[in-house]
Amino acid sequence: MRKVAVVGAGKIGSTVVDLLVSSGAYEALVIDQSAEALAELGGRAGVDTAAMAIDDPEALAARIAGCFAVVNCAPYHLTTAVARAAKAAQAHYLDLTEDVAASRIVRELAVDSKTAFIPQCGLAPGFITIAAWDLIKHFDHLHDVRLRVGALPRYPSNALNYNLTWSTDGVINEYCEPCEAITNGKLRETPALEECEEFALDGVTYEAFNTSGGLGTLCHTLDGQVRNLNYKTIRYPGHAAIMKALLNDLNLRNRRDVLKDILENSVPATMQDVVIVFVTVSGMKKGHLMQETYVNKVFSQEIGGELKSAIQITTAGAICAVLDMLTDGSLPTEGFIRQEDIPLHAFLANRFGRYYAQDEVLPQLRAAAE
Repeated sequence: MRKVAVVGAGKIGSTVVDLLVSSGAYEALVIDQSAEALAELGGRAGVDTAAMAIDDPEALAARIAGCFAVVNCAPYHLTTAVARAAKAAQAHYLDLTEDVAASRIVRELAVDSKTAFIPQCGLAPGFITIAAWDLIKHFDHLHDVRLRVGALPRYPSNALNYNLTWSTDGVINEYCEPCEAITNGKLRETPALEECEEFALDGVTYEAFNTSGGLGTLCHTLDGQVRNLNYKTIRYPGHAAIMKALLNDLNLRNRRDVLKDILENSVPATMQDVVIVFVTVSGMKKGHLMQETYVNKVFSQEIGGELKSAIQITTAGAICAVLDMLTDGSLPTEGFIRQEDIPLHAFLANRFGRYYAQDEVLPQLRAAAE
């Protein structure tokens, strides 16, 4: 049985612990600076807890010594501290960060590492890249690659058309930081909340706009190989305009603590959500201009008798699947590993990745396994 350190006992971290421990293949050491958050996990078979500050890499490294891997579910501003601790403890490292600057540091830490460093293992970045890369491989020459992801309430009832479904810090960060893209063959940065577009899916109208971090390493992987590449977050119409007013007109982008307080005390959370994954790739195949699209919807559901939101399921399921593939030898065990290096079919066949598998895909996976 592998011992895994899970850093961060919030909505995603607790779901990661539930999935790993219930599989019978892992035991978890859960670390958080909040004893209150840890109390809900303490006392369970296969779960140890430690309340401590996680912004000190040296102290954290001492606590996680002997762990097979570190699964970082802490806020994005703690990414580099946890990654440095994992390297010092010689443990494999996985995280969920969408922060571009932090991911660059993680990549630098992986250069001479004897363990694997796999950042951006969640939904976006994460699974969205795995799904996109599977389509990209079907083309002889790429034209356009468009990635769209949204974690949305199923029953919106406010002017924002939104409910809190995951980290407020993470939402604010992706709405404020610059976004990477490739436009007309050139790598560039674009402002968040801009280039808003509308589209319809299953009779519902959505908007999508630039947000930071969703592409992971794809911009650098495809630099010089694609005409246009971009990532946008999906919301219901009207959301972007209100957020731009808050961030720009009221200058809350420079008072993020105030915006966080407003959102968390005004916008209710919900467990009734849906995650939408929408990828479109166009290019040349055997001399013909073709397009392929991957579309998926994941809804909240019960796991182990407890209702989990769609964003909990997709984010925790993704990082657990990658950890499982690392454990069974399906992925390299040293250095930096991109999401593009993870095969879609193997991910969906995994016991944790199966939460992404669509009904029409599951029979094919079962047949392949037999």
